[in-house]
Amino acid sequence: MPAQARALLRVRRFAPLDNNSLVFQRTSNKCAVPGPSSGAVCHTAAVVDQAFADPSLAALYDRLNPWGPGDDFYLGLLRAAGSVLDIGCGTGQLLRRARAEGHSGRLVGLDPAAAMLVQARRARPDVEWVLGDVRVRHWRAEFDLVVMTGHAFQELVTDEEIRVCLRAVRTALRDGGRFVFDTRNPGARAWERWTPDRVHEITAPDGAPVRVWHETLGTGPERGRVRFTETYAGPHWPAPRSVHSVLRFLDTAALDDFLAEADLTVSARHGDWDRAPLAPTAPEIITVARRA
Repeated sequence: MPAQARALLRVRRFAPLDNNSLVFQRTSNKCAVPGPSSGAVCHTAAVVDQAFADPSLAALYDRLNPWGPGDDFYLGLLRAAGSVLDIGCGTGQLLRRARAEGHSGRLVGLDPAAAMLVQARRARPDVEWVLGDVRVRHWRAEFDLVVMTGHAFQELVTDEEIRVCLRAVRTALRDGGRFVFDTRNPGARAWERWTPDRVHEITAPDGAPVRVWHETLGTGPERGRVRFTETYAGPHWPAPRSVHSVLRFLDTAALDDFLAEADLTVSARHGDWDRAPLAPTAPEIITVARRA
């Protein structure tokens, strides 16, 4: 099993699955804006990763990614924020927990995978779940906190995707608001532990056993991008089901350049969920940024 706990991936904590299903694909807005407490899902047409578009796989998401230290880290931030936008929210575990604890402010989860948001809305209809991505859904100075958890930021594999996302984040933040996100530190070389011999076994909601494993393709990053397969095996499928994915690994210098270009400035950075300093081989690069 790929080393757990965000040292890998919210598919989060569990190895490469933590992509949170955030993708930038062909999309078109097809909805009115739901009210902050309506629990409605705003529909957009989007092509998303098969692992998140398939309801049978989306139903496994929370079981593959139980609550962990990274969630505790972000939950602490949410408690102090009146309005929160979670980009690439997946099944919405973080926002669901915040609401269950009594957060009374505006909570918005954005994700392009309808199957994931079905899980989110079923569990917590009193959160605003929005289907789409930041190219088709825009907010202006509406949030005290914007987060991208579970290494969702690594799903942005091109420079333009990163630029579009960061511009949207800055526009969505109120004065004094914060943008907090995490990426795997390339110095920790997490991809070397994504091997087929590390199998993660879980029990599906219907009680059926499911085995999941990952395999890095090639020898490692190519221009900062790591390609890998994620394979599911169990009685739900006649044969093992493999999904191909790509994640981008950026060091702090590259991240800072993109943030500065979007007029965002780094106010804090950590190497792990206990807020340890960022070291060359720390598992995480956790960034707290503000409007410059």
